[in-house]
Amino acid sequence: MVATLSSLAQLLTSEGLLVQARGLDGQAADTPVTGADCDSRFSRAGHLFICKGKAFKGQYLLSALEKGSVAYLCDESLADTLATVAPDVPAFVVNDVRRSMGVVSPVAWGHPDRDLDIVGLTGTKGKSTTAYMLRAILDNGVTGSGTGIMGSIDMYDGIESFESVNTTPEAPDLWRHVANAKESGLHRLVMEVSSHGLKYDRTLGLELGIGCFLNLGRDHISPIEHPDFEDYFQSKLKIFKQARVAVVNKGTDRLDEVLAAAQVCERLLVFSDRGPADDVDVWATDITPHDGLVTFTAHTPSWETSVTIPFPGLFNVENALCAISVCEVLGIGPEQVAAGIAHTRVPGRMEVIPTRGGNVTAIVDYAHNKLSYQRFFSSMKEEFPGYEIIAVFGCPGDKALERRFELPQEAAKWSDLLIYTEEDPAHETVADICAEMAANTPEGAHYEVILDREEAIAYSVKHAFTCGRKALVCLLAKGDETRQHEGDFFVPSRTDGEIFEEAVANWQSEA
Repeated sequence: MVATLSSLAQLLTSEGLLVQARGLDGQAADTPVTGADCDSRFSRAGHLFICKGKAFKGQYLLSALEKGSVAYLCDESLADTLATVAPDVPAFVVNDVRRSMGVVSPVAWGHPDRDLDIVGLTGTKGKSTTAYMLRAILDNGVTGSGTGIMGSIDMYDGIESFESVNTTPEAPDLWRHVANAKESGLHRLVMEVSSHGLKYDRTLGLELGIGCFLNLGRDHISPIEHPDFEDYFQSKLKIFKQARVAVVNKGTDRLDEVLAAAQVCERLLVFSDRGPADDVDVWATDITPHDGLVTFTAHTPSWETSVTIPFPGLFNVENALCAISVCEVLGIGPEQVAAGIAHTRVPGRMEVIPTRGGNVTAIVDYAHNKLSYQRFFSSMKEEFPGYEIIAVFGCPGDKALERRFELPQEAAKWSDLLIYTEEDPAHETVADICAEMAANTPEGAHYEVILDREEAIAYSVKHAFTCGRKALVCLLAKGDETRQHEGDFFVPSRTDGEIFEEAVANWQSEA
């Protein structure tokens, strides 16, 4: 059923959001609405344009109207100004723009989620790896199949494909991607569902066939994000209210509360990397790391088989088990599961870069919070015994302020050298962020502050080749990203892997 301006007004009223509807007299009320946008670059004929943000300008609305938008939505603070900018255009004035976006977007786009199988993944770490494992499995050997992906690394919806900015996009953008997936003929969509996406109603109304809860650690807790850990946790639990089937990691913190929240779903599967138990449906045995790989035996209610993860990191067994649990729900057999996982590549995630002679190895990974550091470094210590460990990382500006204390403290437990550098400083200076990290470094830990990331990586290479033993260079947080967030802009940059390989070539040519 196609939405109209009148039906959207009724919806906003029923949710207690509508303050005033303007210009809906006569035939205007029956105007069809076929989409919603909050970025005028994507505005199309028949769409509703949502005016949001402290820096919103009237020219954005005019641009959307030129492209065919039939009405706009704004909060009370913009109402009078925009009535002057576009006096004859139908408008919804609301008391909460963010929630209003979440309410109207699925209806405006016609709920395309109902024609797709959507898997949602939440957790403090592991979402991206699990998503790529699932995508590799689902697309394995099936002619004409197609799985979209929405997450912190890439966005692919069958029509649009680009490097992601937000893990979970704003509601109008999210629903555009879901609509694109339907229109392009994709059968499935695997998406990371962030705590922000759940807290701020970006995923409101989205019907998930399966909702997965990977793990729980502290992250994104600050005055400008989640005010405390409880808010972060409760936001993540909201995923189950949108899912028919729940998949839960038995190893997560606060398991009892997670399982209680999952009871709203029609079905629940629990997985564990610690072997069989009465309350576990999917589990692993015989976990073995070797030669940059991890092998294990996977067990489900339907089958068991040997699985090889084609990159290091013992913690990835949990990610693989989550993907396997989803496949158990979907009825996918062991051959397709094992083949898909064996061919998984996650851009910028646990990527191993060897060097000539084998004495120096780099690992590129997106690890960026305390839980991911704990699991990353403990696994690297076990898988690369006796190596000098050099960690190159920073902390982002304008968010996740707790990382500036937690990451130096955690990395210092495992590393021989910490190198603090830039990582998406946004509106702060790299020097100030690194100074906070240095001040929070445990006494006795060896660290350097090198503000330019390329120079920091070059220094790590020099130290690795001159430390007198085998060395592991850990290039963390940026992964495969090709941009730095500086001020209001995303500035092009090279990937950590590219920088490392060039630095190694320069060092070896000069040695």
